[in-house]
Amino acid sequence: MSYEVRIARQAERYLSRLPRRAQERILRRLEQIAADPFGPQTKPLTGLPGRRAARVGDWRIVFAVDRDARRVDVSDIALRGKVYRHW
Repeated sequence: MSYEVRIARQAERYLSRLPRRAQERILRRLEQIAADPFGPQTKPLTGLPGRRAARVGDWRIVFAVDRDARRVDVSDIALRGKVYRHW
């Protein structure tokens, strides 16, 4: 049973500006996250309890998982060097 994936407006805007190939790769990873948000393609973020990250080339997807609602809330999609700066 998969999780519902919700993408924050800021992350959605960033994703829409990427080249088509990058968008497709990130969307495939989001499908994997929906199937298993705690799988080997994700890792917990240190210093940010409850947040996890998934890697897609140079991009990172940062998200939180609500097990009870079976929902994944994607807060950020950005390049590795920029995604962690505002926390």
